[in-house]
Amino acid sequence: MLKLALVLNSHGFDPVLVTPEFIHRRISPVDDQTTVEVITYVSIPDGLGADGGAPRDFFSVEKAMEDGMAAHLERLVRELDVALMVVDLLASFAIEVGIRCGVPTMGFWVAMLTTYKLVATIPELVRQGHISNCGIPQKESEIHQNPSLTTQDLPWLIGPVNAQKARFKFWTRTLRRSKSLRWLLVNSCPEEEEKAPIQCSRGYPSIVPIGPMTVHSLLTKNPSFWEEDTTCLTWLKDQEANSVIYVSFGSWVSPIGRDKVASLALSLESTRRPFLWVLRLSWREALPHGFLERVRSQGRVVSWAPQVEVLRDGAIGCFITHCGWNSVVEAVQFGRRMLCWPVAGDQFVNCKYIVEAWRIGVRLGGFEEREVKDGVKWVMEDGDIGVRLAELKERMMMAKASSRVVANMAGFVEDLKRMTEDDSL
Repeated sequence: MLKLALVLNSHGFDPVLVTPEFIHRRISPVDDQTTVEVITYVSIPDGLGADGGAPRDFFSVEKAMEDGMAAHLERLVRELDVALMVVDLLASFAIEVGIRCGVPTMGFWVAMLTTYKLVATIPELVRQGHISNCGIPQKESEIHQNPSLTTQDLPWLIGPVNAQKARFKFWTRTLRRSKSLRWLLVNSCPEEEEKAPIQCSRGYPSIVPIGPMTVHSLLTKNPSFWEEDTTCLTWLKDQEANSVIYVSFGSWVSPIGRDKVASLALSLESTRRPFLWVLRLSWREALPHGFLERVRSQGRVVSWAPQVEVLRDGAIGCFITHCGWNSVVEAVQFGRRMLCWPVAGDQFVNCKYIVEAWRIGVRLGGFEEREVKDGVKWVMEDGDIGVRLAELKERMMMAKASSRVVANMAGFVEDLKRMTEDDSL
């Protein structure tokens, strides 16, 4: 959203970034001077309490958005002279606020377009009997080719059945609200997804591909939710080129569970390769006894790392990742091979593209010693993966792709300005 705000600012808008309090507390002191100068940061009460208070899992955040944030946001929008609202679809309650306030509202989809289209096919999947009215698959059916996506890959199928049904309800509500949008800005490159496109039902917003957002290159420093340990960058400078295994499972979901943390630790140690592992302090107690002392000369374990700077470093040989879309884009940007362990949501779809469609990585079957050692050896020594990565980067991010994204954004802004002028007549 910060990157998009800067792009909109370059087209003459004065961006105000509105987030719940628990996020605002983490991003408001961003030390990138560019964002401080042009973006106004505003929070709305979320009812989740201060750090260390109420849980902030998917369902608690959803409840906070639906129960309380709309009134606070509406009050703020009416106080400001708002020309346009850009709404992350995961906060779809804000779409209805825009409608009530009479403000032109567009959606922003921060992940792959394919994942949105999977959600948009819900009515058709129900009608054809592939899933029940509660979103539970009735049969395993292929719904996308290259990569092969089935009804088992749907993004709400996480956790026990009652959690899956609740997530499905969230997505159907999001889908219903998004039908009122005129545009949906998408942070991906559909040309690399739609060899066999998923067809959406009619009545959905016009898609405006403006991603990956990295091609706009207006941020001088990537924002982070967490305090970064930059000492790992100095450590990387002492490692050989393409030798380091970088491990990170993102900032939002719990990583992989205590048992898997212990297994992965022993497996990384057994590779005898240097590694850099991002592991929050709360998960360190799951490490095997004496692990940190034994690997002191082999690897580094940090609470959070400046990921863009890490992936840019030539010492990185491969990336063990949860396949979050931002991580995937950054890996492609810097030509890093991936070992995939998806955890939640769209990550399973992203993994299928990495492994089957683009063939720039391998999916781990687990964290036992043989699985990790074989996976690392495969991705780090397969020359064809490097060639395919370079070709994908060229198609997604280099000059031709960048000019296409910039043109899409400029065309959208012109449409928006014309609409605004027509409404004022």
